[in-house]
Amino acid sequence: MDSRTGKQGINAGKKRAKGAWIVRTLVEIIIAATAVIIISFLSLRLITRHNKELEVPSFTGMTAAQAGQAAMDANLRIDITDSVYINNMGRGVVYKQNPPAGSMVKKNRRILLTINSVNPKLVPMPSVVGFSLRQARAELGSQQLRIGKLIYVRDMATNNVLKQLYNGKEIEPGTPVQTEEEIDLVVGLSDSDNTTYVPHLTALQFLAAKDAILDNSMNIGGMFFDETVTDYADSLSAYVYKQYPEFDVTCGITGTEPKPLRIGSQVNIYLTRDRSKVEEALMKEDEMARAAEEAKIAEEEAKALEKELEKAISEIEKLSI
Repeated sequence: MDSRTGKQGINAGKKRAKGAWIVRTLVEIIIAATAVIIISFLSLRLITRHNKELEVPSFTGMTAAQAGQAAMDANLRIDITDSVYINNMGRGVVYKQNPPAGSMVKKNRRILLTINSVNPKLVPMPSVVGFSLRQARAELGSQQLRIGKLIYVRDMATNNVLKQLYNGKEIEPGTPVQTEEEIDLVVGLSDSDNTTYVPHLTALQFLAAKDAILDNSMNIGGMFFDETVTDYADSLSAYVYKQYPEFDVTCGITGTEPKPLRIGSQVNIYLTRDRSKVEEALMKEDEMARAAEEAKIAEEEAKALEKELEKAISEIEKLSI
């Protein structure tokens, strides 16, 4: 009896040991699986954070040292690639950047900066007479000069450059000019090609808005800066939050054509450094676009219902006959 009891105790002990081993193995597997899940989750977060896009800050008006520190704080890099000379801007400060402020980029992206030179920088005036407006703009840009005003006169070819002016007078090719100076162009306008359309300018920075207006063969009328813009450097980093004539955001939705304007027409722009004003303007445009989309859907549904009603009436008339 004692021998049998002893054997049973040994067997029970073996079973308990085997059960404990199984439990311990399961616990180890669970711990290992949990560790793998945690490591994978943290790695995924690390990869996601690594690939997360960052918003490029505005470096305009900063010194090279300030821009370097701002770039470091934003996990970006800067590279000074060019210089210009602008009278009404601080010497040695950032004039322009690429990509522009507000762009979304990856960590450690290199931001190219153009600074305002300490000393005047002169370039020879190129000859753009006989060029198209697009060609003239490219040629002037290659010499770091900008188009000022477009003066349209009747001619057989629209946007053919007839004269180049500096400070109201014709300027000869080769004449030294300071970089970033504005050159007015006298351009042709034919009777058969004399209309354009106002561009969408909301959220564009000052210089980008000027370029967009020129691209559409128009001139800037008035430039109205709010209280956030106090100097020239501020103006370069300001955004358009309103324009007149307005851009019709519903045209692409409703299928209607935008209102044509005469080439050379003026566009007034309103600028701010307050991003909330810009966001508000964009939200209003989105609301207008959504309202137009909803109206279009409702109109299409009404037309479909009308067709169904006509079909039903036709079937009733057939049955009555």
